Amino acid sequence: MRYSTMKLLINCSMKCPTRSRHLLRTQNNGMLTRLAYYRSGGEESSETEEEIFSSEWCGMAFSKMKKWRHSLKEFDLIDGRLVNINDHSRIYDDKLEKKLHTFKSVARVFIGLPLTKETMKKNMLASFAEDTQFAEFQYFSKCHEREPLIVKSLSKISDILSVSAQQRKVVRHNICPQITEHQIWTGALAEILNGLKSEIEFLIHRRPSKETRLAHQIATGLLKFLESAVSYDPETSSWMRLTPTKGVNTPDSPKWEDALEMAMDLINCLTDEEDLAIHVSKLEGMKEGLYQIREVLIDKNIGYKEIRYQEHLVQKKLTKNLGLPSQCLFTLLLYYLYGSVEDVEIEVRGGVHAIGYGGKFCLYMGKILTVDEEKVVWNGVKQLDKALSLFKFVWESAGMKGDLVLQGHLWCVGAQNRSISYRGNTYMIHEINL
Repeated sequence: MRYSTMKLLINCSMKCPTRSRHLLRTQNNGMLTRLAYYRSGGEESSETEEEIFSSEWCGMAFSKMKKWRHSLKEFDLIDGRLVNINDHSRIYDDKLEKKLHTFKSVARVFIGLPLTKETMKKNMLASFAEDTQFAEFQYFSKCHEREPLIVKSLSKISDILSVSAQQRKVVRHNICPQITEHQIWTGALAEILNGLKSEIEFLIHRRPSKETRLAHQIATGLLKFLESAVSYDPETSSWMRLTPTKGVNTPDSPKWEDALEMAMDLINCLTDEEDLAIHVSKLEGMKEGLYQIREVLIDKNIGYKEIRYQEHLVQKKLTKNLGLPSQCLFTLLLYYLYGSVEDVEIEVRGGVHAIGYGGKFCLYMGKILTVDEEKVVWNGVKQLDKALSLFKFVWESAGMKGDLVLQGHLWCVGAQNRSISYRGNTYMIHEINL
């Protein structure tokens, strides 16, 4: 299969608009072969949906995966970008990135094929011989369960976990005071800006323009401005100054409104830069928080007590005004839990199902591996664990009844079927084969 043909799978399975169905086709010697309707982020069907692919296409696709897997084993897609899994450094290679997208898209199709399902069933029976309630369930049997998912709000997690409206209030009440602290707010914002600044610098090197140069200046200025939000260094004598050196409400006192204006200018400069869309969208989400605290002062010269009061105002206003659908609130939660603002990406979204009648539930999600090698497997397991743990954090914060069991699934061409344990959770490794 030619690369241009394989690319169709990316466009249909990874990039198409939500709530749409697309007919995937592949071309072999000029002949179009109907493959299947592949749902991309659309409605969830209550029934199992089968995707029918020709044996000829499956053979060609499987051969391509075997050919590509070793050249891709050092890389993964994290936060929408190509990353080296050895040191997590950013890799700027469009062709390689598209190739990896294609690999994972084709693998996702194979997960839905009868042979892969049968292999997974046998693996589950072997791993849960003493607890058949886990093994008997048909995992990833619906089309939407095999789709990718990017989580950008607590509302999305609450929807998947069936958290009630009352319990969502409990979630917000329990986590907001922790994740809206001043140091979490400034740390998350600085993390986004530093990441965006780094991407802008590469873009200027590759394709300079007036807009990107201006954006770089604004990002640099905004980071310097953000330094003013850091409290006094306790090792200096300035922390002992309890009264302001000038009027607290003088026109010269900078406010978070100034940062909001700079952020809006930065976003406007990069509106047409598709390569920076992920980073820009994160800054766009933080605008909500900046707007809510726009009247709060950000000035080191107003005295220690006043600074502490202004920092308290930041926490108070963010806690009061950011709701569960807020991308800003979700970004603060990610920074609070992980010290980073990377998107929570789930390559095979899975779902939740009840286990028996004892009030126990199983949350299952999946990831696609390039090769069955230790570092690749553990990289995948840790990424899955991050996503699964986040869902359980929300489950527990909501005070949900019942125990939520976490289960991860990883697929790989030629893998050895087995299960491994990590942080008390089970991760199943399934073979993709023909």
